[in-house]
Amino acid sequence: MQYQTKKTLKTFWQHAWRYKWQTVVIIGGIFVVEGLQTYTPLFYRDLFNLLAGGRTEQIFNQAVKIILIILALNLFRIILWRIHNFTNNYLQPRVMADLTNSCYQYLQKHSYNFFNNSFVGSLITKVKRYERSFEIVSDQLYYDLGRSLVDTSLVTAVLLWQYRTFGFIVVLWCIVYLMFSYFFARYKLPYDIKRAAADTKTTAQLADSVTNNLNVKLFTGYARENARFANVTETQFILRKKSWDLGTWGDLIQSVMMIALEFAGIYWALAMWSQGNLLVGDVVLIQAYLFRIFDKLWNTGKNMRATYEALADANEMTEILNTPHEIQDVDNAQKLNVTNGEIKFNSITFQYHRGVKVLNEFNLNIAPKEKVALVGPSGGGKSTIVKLLLRFLDLNGGEISIDGQNISQATQDSLRANISLVPQEPILFHRNLADNIRYARPEATDAEVAQAARLAHAHEFIESFPEKYQTLVGERGIKLSGGQRQRVAIARAILKNAPILVLDEATSSLDSESELLIKDALKNLMREKTVIVIAHRLSTIMQMDRIVVLENGQITEQGSHEELLKSTEGTYQRLWEIQAGGFEQA
Repeated sequence: MQYQTKKTLKTFWQHAWRYKWQTVVIIGGIFVVEGLQTYTPLFYRDLFNLLAGGRTEQIFNQAVKIILIILALNLFRIILWRIHNFTNNYLQPRVMADLTNSCYQYLQKHSYNFFNNSFVGSLITKVKRYERSFEIVSDQLYYDLGRSLVDTSLVTAVLLWQYRTFGFIVVLWCIVYLMFSYFFARYKLPYDIKRAAADTKTTAQLADSVTNNLNVKLFTGYARENARFANVTETQFILRKKSWDLGTWGDLIQSVMMIALEFAGIYWALAMWSQGNLLVGDVVLIQAYLFRIFDKLWNTGKNMRATYEALADANEMTEILNTPHEIQDVDNAQKLNVTNGEIKFNSITFQYHRGVKVLNEFNLNIAPKEKVALVGPSGGGKSTIVKLLLRFLDLNGGEISIDGQNISQATQDSLRANISLVPQEPILFHRNLADNIRYARPEATDAEVAQAARLAHAHEFIESFPEKYQTLVGERGIKLSGGQRQRVAIARAILKNAPILVLDEATSSLDSESELLIKDALKNLMREKTVIVIAHRLSTIMQMDRIVVLENGQITEQGSHEELLKSTEGTYQRLWEIQAGGFEQA
């Protein structure tokens, strides 16, 4: 895993700088407020020195003037700080929302393979950590680390101005202290990144086990899952303890350094006082400034480590944001214009990983409005062809064209706008039924949604629900049966009315009665469209114009249902014989 701290900070700054005047107010406010806080103790010194001179009316009047000045400075500082806080109350949540939106938008454009190889739970965790990381980093820079560094710089400048020798000693000490804090934080960073990765893995494992709780119950996997999760949390414990132990050692070293400076400061001040070179107010001022430096720099060490820990939490998401999208539109990509729906697979080659090619020099021409079924053993390349057509995957070689247009040169949105897909296992949004159907065409009216549902024979069961089309379907459509989800997906495809239709085992989740109900709907849906059907149940494709048999990424047979049955040694005829016992030809 690469460390992405610079890229993370750059991204954070770019998002914050979109709101320039708020950023300027916040940064400028820190310098002004800390400057006032640093300058005010000088008046207290003068006050103490004045009071040490006696109890005359003149001294009293001068003391009152100093107190009024101190009061005015404090009131001014409080007002400025409130302005600073209100400005930050807008800037920080605004940028956090922008960062979350950026993550969402970038993730959505990642490829089919990316989401196949990523846990949903871990991705959500990374996004939330990224957002939270900005909050922590900005808090550190605005309120803690930034203020501490500004304050320390101003205090040391005053000490150099008022007490040159001692001020020089303090400056050298601060440089050594800050260098130690910085390099120690950098040394600790890899452990923080490993700890963050372990946290993500724990979350992902938890989400995976909870999502598959039914499988755990069915296969009595409690003990195995408990052991698996305990192993993950043990790793998390080891890495977390290591990170925290390093933090404790850092605190110890910093404490020793502070004790050393405090002793040196007290000794020097007393020596100067004994020689008559310092007054009581000067001794008090030096001690006050030393305590202030200690307070700020003690927090600086912690804040620096907290900043790096937050950046470590953001590291995984930053890495994703800097990973180019696997599937991208080419420069000057054109909008796909589909008039006929002719599809050509010309010498296409594809492999998922290094090794055996799923498709090798594959050729297939589908005429406009032709209905083609793809059948054959599992792993033959049927679903891969569909994914390539939709550009969920990119070719290793060859070309796919629609109406003479290379789909790799067209925008992905225009390509997919012209293709309706009804997958084997449709996934629905946790929204109401109307919204799920309307997702295919957001501008569709309620009447059009209902008509699409009628054609898919979904209207009847929808109307049986108390809330009808406003019924929430649950996460991934879990409140519906498999057949009901499939009919909603078919209704969505009907509403989309794209010129190219892909049915990937579209009736596999339907019982016999439901399958009969939607046969006419599918016929209507397929009318005047180019259709590709993937099916294992051969009874559903008997009426296709052409049936293409795929084995090991190659076409071994093709023809109508009747033509293929004439081949006594063909794969299709063998599959038909296996399934024929349950078929009734109508």
